[in-house]
Amino acid sequence: MFELSPQDWQAIAVTLKLCTLTTVILLVLATPLAWWLAHRQSPSRTVVQALVALPLVLPPTVLGFYLLIALGPRGPVGQALEAMGLTHLAFSFEGILVASVIYSLPFAVQPLMESFRHLGTRPVEVAASLGAGSVDRLFTVILPLCRGGFIVAATLTFAHTLGEFGVILMLGGSIPGETQVLSVLIYDYAEAMDYAAAHRLSLGLLIFAFLVLVAVYSFNRRVDGVRP
Repeated sequence: MFELSPQDWQAIAVTLKLCTLTTVILLVLATPLAWWLAHRQSPSRTVVQALVALPLVLPPTVLGFYLLIALGPRGPVGQALEAMGLTHLAFSFEGILVASVIYSLPFAVQPLMESFRHLGTRPVEVAASLGAGSVDRLFTVILPLCRGGFIVAATLTFAHTLGEFGVILMLGGSIPGETQVLSVLIYDYAEAMDYAAAHRLSLGLLIFAFLVLVAVYSFNRRVDGVRP
């Protein structure tokens, strides 16, 4: 019952690749954005914060639809890419990677923002007064003191990407080895009434999601226990 087929393994490979790349990209992009949101007070902050959180309330199919329009052959991004001799991003792995980065952005930004707020600016200012550059401050002060926030952000981003469905299906379809991730394959199995195959993949994702949440809540509890 739980023996995986070659198609299952192919979808697992695509999914893990998507999750890993999305997590790495978002940790790089979300770090300066979260720092800015945590410590800057400006009229544009509310607008930026709302844009970052928009995927939390926006239906995935809506986001996927507009990304399909923008990244497709008739969209501004797709046309610009084709004018440079490249191909548009609709129904490609690169396209669903862009969609995944946008859709999972709040899951990376919000844990980092809370961690940066708790850290404050004093440790960074002290390091700067001692002659540490921006890169040194990042790797010797911010990363060590906020490692919990980075761990939570990476874990939630990876887990959320693992379960993405609507935005992936709208922009990428279900191309085996290219855009067919686990959530889309489960849908394909259910649509074909192959409930046994859908069950074995769904159960695996259910167990993984539960373990991720247990790990995150346990980690937060330990961190809260050592805070003054």
